[in-house]
Amino acid sequence: MSQVKSKSSLALVVLLVVASFVIGSLYTKVKLLEKGNPAVTEIQAKTGGNDTAAAQPPSPQPAAKKPELASDDRVRGNKNAKVALIEYSDLECPYCKMFHPTMQQVMKEYGDKVKWVYRDYPLNFHQNAQKEAEAGWCINELGGNDVFWKYIDAIFERTTSNGTGFALDKLGPLAKEVGVDQTKFQKCLDSGKYTQKVQDQMAKGSEEGVTGTPGTIILAENGGTQLIPGALPYESIKPMIDAALK
Repeated sequence: MSQVKSKSSLALVVLLVVASFVIGSLYTKVKLLEKGNPAVTEIQAKTGGNDTAAAQPPSPQPAAKKPELASDDRVRGNKNAKVALIEYSDLECPYCKMFHPTMQQVMKEYGDKVKWVYRDYPLNFHQNAQKEAEAGWCINELGGNDVFWKYIDAIFERTTSNGTGFALDKLGPLAKEVGVDQTKFQKCLDSGKYTQKVQDQMAKGSEEGVTGTPGTIILAENGGTQLIPGALPYESIKPMIDAALK
């Protein structure tokens, strides 16, 4: 009888240990996502990427293909800067929202030494991301580069992210707010004029090695590249930028 009781107690202890491990693992995963684990992109978060691996600093790696700068790129900063940071982003991505202030800090700290190129990478599980990206092109067409950046700043400041964080029916009023004729903007957006443009940019990003958002490629004057996978903090990307400037 005592042996049966002993075995039952042992089994209960083992069960409690296993349960504690599972609960601890789940708690760690939640905390990583709450803190916006810097090495995690939106794709990894949605597909249940390996959190243990993601928690480690990413290994330096070049882009799969060297990005080519285009005449119609939306650029913040000195267009003649020797180093470009080409960000592929999704306006409904919570990690992109988190990374946006980091990029703003980069521009503040480095000034004319670098330029920030914004490109679209709307993920299909973010319902409003595609149209918000198209809206960006319409605003760029009607208001110019500087107004486009006002739009981007406003979206990231106001969206709650995750798909429908900024309502599509608010895009028209926002266009007017940043200085664009709302009627012309709505006509442009409704026409689907830039639908393919957005998809082409996403395809280009994938060719260059981007697999989730945000995905940023540092392009040095000598053609060297460095891929920043995810919403890394300023302290982590600063050495990469410094290396590109040498």
